[in-house]
Amino acid sequence: MGQARQLAIALSLALLAPSLWAQSDVTIPAVFEEVTERARDLATKDYADNPPTLPEALREIDYDVYRTIRFRGENALWRDESLFSVQLFHPGFLYDRPVTINLVEDGEIRHLPFQKRFFSYDGDAASLAEHDLSGAGFAGFRVHYPLNRTDHHDEFLVFLGATYFRIVGRGQRYGLSARGLAIDTASPRGEEFPAFREFWLFQPEPDATTMHVVALLDSPSLSGAYHFTVTPGERVSMEVEARLFAREDVNKLGIAPLTSMFFHGSPSPRPADDFRPRAHDSDGLLMHTSAGEWIWRPLTNPRELRITRLRDESPAGFGLTQRKRDFDSYLDTALHYERRPSQWVEPLSEWGPGSVELVEIPTDSETNDNIVAYWVPEQPMTAGEERTYRYRTSTFDASLPQQSLASVVRARQGRATAPDQNEPPPRGHRQFVVDFRGGELSTLDDSHPVEAQLSASTGKVEQLRVERLPDGKTWRASFRLLPDGKTPMDLRLLLTLRGQPMTETWNYVWNPDELR
Repeated sequence: MGQARQLAIALSLALLAPSLWAQSDVTIPAVFEEVTERARDLATKDYADNPPTLPEALREIDYDVYRTIRFRGENALWRDESLFSVQLFHPGFLYDRPVTINLVEDGEIRHLPFQKRFFSYDGDAASLAEHDLSGAGFAGFRVHYPLNRTDHHDEFLVFLGATYFRIVGRGQRYGLSARGLAIDTASPRGEEFPAFREFWLFQPEPDATTMHVVALLDSPSLSGAYHFTVTPGERVSMEVEARLFAREDVNKLGIAPLTSMFFHGSPSPRPADDFRPRAHDSDGLLMHTSAGEWIWRPLTNPRELRITRLRDESPAGFGLTQRKRDFDSYLDTALHYERRPSQWVEPLSEWGPGSVELVEIPTDSETNDNIVAYWVPEQPMTAGEERTYRYRTSTFDASLPQQSLASVVRARQGRATAPDQNEPPPRGHRQFVVDFRGGELSTLDDSHPVEAQLSASTGKVEQLRVERLPDGKTWRASFRLLPDGKTPMDLRLLLTLRGQPMTETWNYVWNPDELR
């Protein structure tokens, strides 16, 4: 996923041309408009896939060498001048196509050249300090802020590789990643990875709690201009405006992609030879529809590539969630999955008809990101077309403040056997239990007529029951599932009181061939 610098000569010349860059009053809107014009102009030209331009000494370094190169904290940009400070990533290893970094300070734009003094070269990387690395550029950058304590600047935002970026809120550790754009993900023709080629970092005022970043994107199919408005806190929030210009037809445009990992955990029937009850960065896809329905779709590690879609018209939001926030759910003292962030995407403009697409990829290792979710517009983007998407993406923990309905706290399945059966039923006959807690549901008494609404796309469901559990706050829906051969079953379940929803909708796709 290395970044590519596509316009090394053309963009350098553009910086010298008469434009807004020459003005003394360089504002955020003015720079964004100029980058927008650059992106629009790029889309009218053939895509130039320039080769890597790294100095020879950096072209063959491996991970062991790369990880010993460290940014010197005392050289952080804006250190002691702002609540925000910026550190840079060294090029090399996977990052063989550096990006251009520009600083916008005091109404002027200044290109930031690569300097070895920014970095320490230790261990296996010591010999690199003797080489001429001028013109190497940077792989990306990370932003620090006093997020958890006032006396320490925590890293909370990273831009590194293609259009990937990661954010963490207070008390969280890096987990899932976001992307600026996805093109043809999980398609037969193969995925195209756009890349941010150039960044403009705006120095915040000394006491400002918001930072602005503008980026230029390029790809064989399109180009784009992005404006990120970043606000750290308990929940880190980024408002994004993406202006896209199609160079070619784009069949599947993935807006606001989120990439994560699900190795194992309930309710998947996959056995795991692991001392940990579960291992994942995210355990479910959450969607808030334009009609007000909250949908929870648990993630799986499938046997084969799986693509599912949730259709809507201008959704209220979607995201990947890590709901289990206690150590006992993972028992991992090294990776602390209970501290991985959930991330929410909230459109700030009309997105029209389309669908949230979820891609689940088989993996035999937790080192592989195998989950992707994004919005796909119903209408493909055609060559010469321009589109703008605005949205807010933000971190959270187990739940969103605006979700007042009860949510799924546990879902499990097993073979649908009974103690008095002489012969067990086929293994494909499954017993499901789904537990809900929260909102008004947790205040109800046994005497309230809580009902389960359950539908299945194929097969049969039977013995549907609802009961309140001994803790007095959790309600359980249980049922038996009888598949129709090997046909997948799309299940939808929610609890209601006198016809009114008390819970989110549990939406699970059961594939009989997942039994192993």
